[in-house]
Amino acid sequence: MAQVEATTERIIAADAETVFDALADYTGTRGKLLPEHFSEYEVREGGDGEGTLVHWKLQATSKRVRDCLLEVTEPTDGQLVEKDRNSTMVTTWVVTPAGEGKSKAVVTTVWNGAGGIGGFFERTFAPKGLGRIYDTLLDNLATEVEG
Repeated sequence: MAQVEATTERIIAADAETVFDALADYTGTRGKLLPEHFSEYEVREGGDGEGTLVHWKLQATSKRVRDCLLEVTEPTDGQLVEKDRNSTMVTTWVVTPAGEGKSKAVVTTVWNGAGGIGGFFERTFAPKGLGRIYDTLLDNLATEVEG
C-alpha cells in the first residue's frame, strides 16, 4: 500500500489568527464552509479546536463515500490535525502569516491507498479530486473571513 497525498493552499486577505479561529470553530463556522461533498456533519464532542470529535460523510466521487469520525488536535500554533478513527486518513491544516493582513492556509490529507490497479487509479486521481474539494472549502473560508 502506498501513501496517497492531496495538498492545496490559498492566500487569504485576513490575519492568521482570524483564519485559524474560523477553521477551528467546528460548532459554528466550519459547518458553513463545507461544500456539497460533505453530509451528515455533526460535532460529537468539544467544538473548538483541540479535543473536538466531529463526524461527516465525504463523497469524493459518485461511487465513493467515506464515513469520517475525526479527532482534532492542535500540535503547534496555527496547526489543526484531524485524524479519522475509521481509516488511515489524516488531514492537517496549517495557517501562517503571509504579509500585512494576509495569511496562507495549507491543507494536506494523507492516507494509505489501495494496492494493485485500484491503487494506481486512486494515487492518480484522488489527490486532484480531493484538492478540488478543499479548494472550494478554502474559497468559502476566504469569503467568510475577508472583510
